[in-house]
Amino acid sequence: MKMVSAIIKPFKLDEVREALSGMGVQGITVTEVKGFGRQKGHTELYRGAEYVVDFLPKVKVEAAVADELVDRVIEAIEGAARTGKIGDGKIFVTNLEQVIRIRTGETGKEAL
Repeated sequence: MKMVSAIIKPFKLDEVREALSGMGVQGITVTEVKGFGRQKGHTELYRGAEYVVDFLPKVKVEAAVADELVDRVIEAIEGAARTGKIGDGKIFVTNLEQVIRIRTGETGKEAL
């Protein structure tokens, strides 16, 4: 099992969610996050004062998936989140040692 985490632009969340649910991913976790990469933020004017916005709003989408779905999940996220501009985000894949459904006590794939 793998944990697939993607940092994406907020307006792409619905497209990513639809792409994942369309391929059978049953549960995702979404977190509002802030950060920067190559964008390095930007400068804005507010009431005549200039200030720097270092951290840009992003959305982190996490899904625990079976090993055989990982490549398809990555492709689905890439396709749905890509705008072709800087700041589209990143996808991280990590191993999951164990998954347990609290309600039933199921473990492994059955818990997903």
